[in-house]
Amino acid sequence: MPYVVTEACIKCKYTDCVEVCPVDCFYEGENMLVIHPDECIDCGVCEPECPAEAIIPDVEPEAEKWLELNREYSEGKWPNITAKKDEAPDADNFKSEEGKFDKYFSANPGSGD
Repeated sequence: MPYVVTEACIKCKYTDCVEVCPVDCFYEGENMLVIHPDECIDCGVCEPECPAEAIIPDVEPEAEKWLELNREYSEGKWPNITAKKDEAPDADNFKSEEGKFDKYFSANPGSGD
């Protein structure tokens, strides 16, 4: 049961989850993170660390649509991130917004470590 990052991460990109991940399975896009589902060891330590509550187990009904996005962008499109960074400057303004994928998703990679 890997964990996946959902659209709640978009425009927030808190990296508290990255800091606690024992296997470095997070990948950084321009305005969100994803988890490589084959690298995730299902430990769950990242889930409670996310201020935006953007991380869910893949057994949740809404996780299915995010699993493929996490897989696609973690497999060579976005760089691996292993250290905590500052969140987006206006992250708190977007934390509770709905429908962020259609409004703001960027396929561009982040800077990585």
